[in-house]
Amino acid sequence: MSFEAISNIAQAEAAAKASVANAQLRAKQLAADADSAGKLAVESALQKADQELKELSLKVNDKATGEAEKLSRDLEKQKAALRAKAQGKLETAAMRVVERIVNS
Repeated sequence: MSFEAISNIAQAEAAAKASVANAQLRAKQLAADADSAGKLAVESALQKADQELKELSLKVNDKATGEAEKLSRDLEKQKAALRAKAQGKLETAAMRVVERIVNS
């Protein structure tokens, strides 16, 4: 093999290693971004649910205790549902990031 051929192979290997390293860095950044976005979405949903719970609790003060307790339980269920939905979006976002990295 000529020196030029060996040199071309070495350059190709170095370029491939650099591409892999760049892809790994990009994957880590995309995963971190998706994680941050998901956490913000979860936190926002929780704050919204808490605010709605407070507002509804103020309206319920004039009602009977039994009705207030039932409403509170329902709101907690809604809050749990919002939390689960937000968590599912976080996991979906992370999976999409991983899929894009794997498929690119």
